[in-house]
Amino acid sequence: MGNSQEPQDFNISVMPSRLTPVHVAKAAEGLNLYDTASHQVSHFVPLKPGEVGIYVCGATVQSSPHIGHIRAAVAFDIVRRWFLKLGYKVTFVRNVTDIDDKILDKAAAAGQRWWARAYYYEREFTEAYNTLGVLPPTVEPRATGHMSDMIDLIQRILDNGHGYVVTDADGKPTGNVYFDVASWPHYGELTHQKQTSEVDEAAAVADRMGPSADATGADKYNPVDPADASPDKHDPRDFALWKAPKDTDPEDARWSTPFGVGRPGWHIECSAMSHRYLGDGFDIHGGGLDLRFPHHENEMAQTCAAGYPSAARWMHSAWVTAKGEKMSKSLGTGLSVPSVLAEHSAWVVRYALGSVQYRSMLEWSDQALVEAQAAYDRVSNFIERAGVALGGQPSREEVAAVSADDLPADFVAAMNDDVNVSGATAAIFTAIRSGNTLLSQLADRADSETAKAEVREALLAVRAMLDTLGLDPLAEPWVSAGGAADGTAESPEHAALEALIAEQLNARAEARKAKDFAKADQIRDALTEAGIAIEDGPQGSTWSLK
Repeated sequence: MGNSQEPQDFNISVMPSRLTPVHVAKAAEGLNLYDTASHQVSHFVPLKPGEVGIYVCGATVQSSPHIGHIRAAVAFDIVRRWFLKLGYKVTFVRNVTDIDDKILDKAAAAGQRWWARAYYYEREFTEAYNTLGVLPPTVEPRATGHMSDMIDLIQRILDNGHGYVVTDADGKPTGNVYFDVASWPHYGELTHQKQTSEVDEAAAVADRMGPSADATGADKYNPVDPADASPDKHDPRDFALWKAPKDTDPEDARWSTPFGVGRPGWHIECSAMSHRYLGDGFDIHGGGLDLRFPHHENEMAQTCAAGYPSAARWMHSAWVTAKGEKMSKSLGTGLSVPSVLAEHSAWVVRYALGSVQYRSMLEWSDQALVEAQAAYDRVSNFIERAGVALGGQPSREEVAAVSADDLPADFVAAMNDDVNVSGATAAIFTAIRSGNTLLSQLADRADSETAKAEVREALLAVRAMLDTLGLDPLAEPWVSAGGAADGTAESPEHAALEALIAEQLNARAEARKAKDFAKADQIRDALTEAGIAIEDGPQGSTWSLK
């Protein structure tokens, strides 16, 4: 594109340095990922050795973020973190759609400037990402900052014969430009829309679950963009690359182009920005399952029709469901992130959002949050006990420096299996159980230094695995949100549980002192039945969740 030259210091200040040596872990050889286009899990090989380029569709900043939005952000944050743990340099681009019909219409209804509304909700999304431990992207471009890139890309598509400009009765361009689907024989390759006998299960799931949470209108080919329902289209499948403004559009939401005054269609921004920041072809394009069609199908078509390679692999995170139905505003189940965080800690919410593999539907319920809280209690209890036994914690630098090659094999196998977070979490709790056993034996071990070294190794492994999922309780943002570097901070629920169990342990100690062993055993059995493991030592009794 004509204006796509980057500033001279761009690679130094923003992008990963290409001069820094790359040390990709041997574990990377076992990474397998699903590709939406091929419908297969296959071995991942980066286009450039040691580097991974990822583009993920970000938010349309029309209103507050809800749990459905943030699930995708957490899912791809975990994918990104695994690449980083494997030793890759990752360039991660996540766009912001800050101009579109929904933003203009809602701003007008509320008496707001459209750009002010967009920026207000962009900040809300950023706050939600930060609060839930989502790493900032390498670059986060806005649609409004890349109009010239989009215009250049559209011109390439027109020059290649894959688009057309709608003109008025006098032959003047109206501002409406469409992609000519019939001219592009590869259209439909991402979502297998062609008439074949192949069954597209992902498409079947999407069709059963319904349209996007924010979709409006009845046009099947592009339910969000009214321009795509225009009678000016040559074919119902054609979609808007650029569109003339509505009469109600403000003057500062219009841009002049060789094909008329208007603003971009829904899809063109992602093609323009992914090419600008990731170049000719990149490794992974990600997004929510509801973007698979039409957004990503159209994006793939227009990118390739402009003469650029598309993403080598497409990955889609599944939806959040509530009682089996897709969470959406129309169902009244679109829980806002602030309202959820008002009742639950950010760690617990992130754990719940990332508790299943990215391709699995996530059922959102009170039970899911209860289970996430129980997970936190088990994790923090072990980390706190181990830290006390060792007289301190491994530093954050040491935790972050653990290579994928040094993580437990079952954790690595799960993450390499298409980022199977459920299996990875199971590996973490296996390690915690082993660590608790080591802690219970610590006082009885004659080789105390060796025993402590084993506890430290278990603690470091647990925290490094948690860190890979963005869940090390002693890392940011959890520490700033109320934790402490020594791991002594507790949630209110944990503090209450600690007080109740301490009372029972004191009663048991008194019973043993009075040689009432029947009562002591009764208390221990009741706690065991409740899922509390009791360990007796020279300094008294300690407890942990089983």
